[in-house]
Amino acid sequence: MEQPARRIRILLVNEIRLMGNVIAAALEDEPDIEVVARVTSPEDALKIVHETTVDVALVSTRLPEQGALRLTSAISELAPSTKVLALGLTEEKKRVLRYVEAGAAGYILRDDSLDDLIDTVRAAQDGKVFVSPKIAAAMMERLSDLAQMFSDVENSVNDAAGLTPRELEVLELIGEGLTNQQIAERLVIEVGTVKNHVHNILDKLNVSSRGEAAAYLAVIKK
Repeated sequence: MEQPARRIRILLVNEIRLMGNVIAAALEDEPDIEVVARVTSPEDALKIVHETTVDVALVSTRLPEQGALRLTSAISELAPSTKVLALGLTEEKKRVLRYVEAGAAGYILRDDSLDDLIDTVRAAQDGKVFVSPKIAAAMMERLSDLAQMFSDVENSVNDAAGLTPRELEVLELIGEGLTNQQIAERLVIEVGTVKNHVHNILDKLNVSSRGEAAAYLAVIKK
């Protein structure tokens, strides 16, 4: 006998308990959705994510003190498989992009219907994201800006110190705090080769430690 598909496990985070209860009631009417918790604070939300499996977290963007953005970022780091949906946004490009950059898998607009919300939850669970043409264009523009920023950093470092592309790559990983062993594993090269690159980087940048090299990179990126 075929086993029924596992229901989508939802965490609902809304600062207004009554509103959270209304949304939860609508979601629980769906046979493929289960609301595992309803909370009103980021702290309680993180506790739930830490203790149980959550497929989709619906996070109200009206949580006080930018709590929604911080919570989105924290969930993305703590449980990368959990899809975060920003609930109650207006379609303002800068606001939407801030949530996407924090790790949100999608968003539900303030004027969307409950049916729209349910469709978005299912889409997120399936790895799909629905965005308007305006937001899609803004995301592409942001990606282009980031690519240009990295290119500018690469050119600045190369112009200033004459680093090779591989040395620049190693410097970026030093800036992330990786050890020689971790860098070797990331780049699939020998640890001895990494040590040679680090030596050359320190020599070309005229610094005496990895920390100073990382600080140099941070200054260049500003």
